Amino acid sequence: MAMTRSTAAAWSLSALAAGLLLVGCSASVDVGSSEPKMSADKLADTVAEKLAATMNRPKPDVTCPEDLAGKTGTTTRCTLTADDGSTLGVSVTVTSVDGDRIDFDIQADETASPAPN
Repeated sequence: MAMTRSTAAAWSLSALAAGLLLVGCSASVDVGSSEPKMSADKLADTVAEKLAATMNRPKPDVTCPEDLAGKTGTTTRCTLTADDGSTLGVSVTVTSVDGDRIDFDIQADETASPAPN
């Protein structure tokens, strides 16, 4: 039985979420400023690269709404969007800061949201 494109995309995002929940994911970036902060664009790119490497899949489309402040415990939410428009939330939490280096964990939601009609 063939899967519809939206079902396949939702399954793919759900599989991605399940995989990330099992393996976990973390990253660190040197930001090079006196007040450590990572731009939203740099964060989105880093999260996308890490997700792609963790799941051995092409780099997904990830957007983050705000810069990530380099303070332990700081969190933000990013969004992974599939080709069909379905989305998966991704939480980013700063785990440590060492000078200009910000270490953070990435945690995907368990379920994807369907594409808007």
